[in-house]
Amino acid sequence: MKDPIRKITHKDGSVRYRLVVDIGVTPEGKRKQLTRTFKTKKEAVAELSRIRHELKVGTFVAPNTMTLDNLLDIWLKSATRDVEEGTASNYVSAMVPVRAHSGAKELQSLTEEDIESLIDWMLTSGRRRGGKPGTGLGVRSVRLSLGRLRAAMNLAVRRGLMTRNVAEHVTISREAKKKAEANKPPEVPWNENEVKAFIAAIQHDRLHGALMLTMIAERPAEVCGGRWEEDIDLVKGTVAVQNTRTIVYDRTLEKGSRNKVVEKETKTEAGTRVLPLPAPTIKALKSFRAIQAAEKLAAGPLYNDSGYVLVDELGNPLKTDKLRREAYRLMKVAGVRQVRLYLARHAVLSWMANNGVPDTVVSAWAGHTDLSFTKRVYVHPDPQSLKAGSEKLNELLG
Repeated sequence: MKDPIRKITHKDGSVRYRLVVDIGVTPEGKRKQLTRTFKTKKEAVAELSRIRHELKVGTFVAPNTMTLDNLLDIWLKSATRDVEEGTASNYVSAMVPVRAHSGAKELQSLTEEDIESLIDWMLTSGRRRGGKPGTGLGVRSVRLSLGRLRAAMNLAVRRGLMTRNVAEHVTISREAKKKAEANKPPEVPWNENEVKAFIAAIQHDRLHGALMLTMIAERPAEVCGGRWEEDIDLVKGTVAVQNTRTIVYDRTLEKGSRNKVVEKETKTEAGTRVLPLPAPTIKALKSFRAIQAAEKLAAGPLYNDSGYVLVDELGNPLKTDKLRREAYRLMKVAGVRQVRLYLARHAVLSWMANNGVPDTVVSAWAGHTDLSFTKRVYVHPDPQSLKAGSEKLNELLG
């Protein structure tokens, strides 16, 4: 058998040891060989021993020049095969800063230090859209990107493209989390007085009925996806939350028109729920239905009888960004703090939890599968509930 290590003497008299070893076969059945050159025979023998051992136990990874960008292309094709369009878009977005910082680097050259450097850069300068470019991304966004990167590198290890996942044990440092939280403006849900002030301000607005759905803790996409015939029963006084209309960012479209509407069922089985409507919401929806009937009559053939609850004067369904702008307009009219509609949802769920509604009911009402998640993320103690706690302590301490 031919010796895989051959002594090479150069013209200048220097000696090198060239290793040529079989590492498998191509899909066409041709022999694949790896060639390495060393200064000493001892180094060549050690490398030959390592390669043969790894080939025997199935852990050998052949050198390649694949970049991280190449890997992410492969991973995204695999990871988005059977997911919703919105989820696929989130995966693509999560990898944008990763590609910007490290995409051109060779996969096998990456180290844990490289991934730590990437994470630090994302936290300080990684933003590309959804804010001022060049500023830091939030901890949650960076954590999601790191999770997707780990998944991509797990795929690389499984397919023999990397020896190990160098992102596996990389974390966001405690100091970085603390700094990011310090720079993040606090988001405080409305208190009871602000909720009532907002409701009073929308009483005579055309969108009163639709906005009252946000006041029973429906998500914006759920409000936009609601349909009169399939979801609203004004006789029984219920709303079936089972359809959503949300905006997805699609990079395959032309710039300026990449936001598109995607309609789908709720994310989870718990998200699909039937809620009994409070009397003020029933009244507001009946009024909104009557307004739309009059608008349909006035518009004649120009009216788009789309069947959605949240529509404009010609029956065209509104998107979540339009709902948000209308809500902000009315918050200004009401003289209350401008908060995201999700925080209005938080306010309502907190009020329910802080006023005796059982935790299981609050979680089911919110459309959550995890009771602890509802309590941890959505339920906030407010001054009124804290005062109630103080009054209760009077019985113990009095």
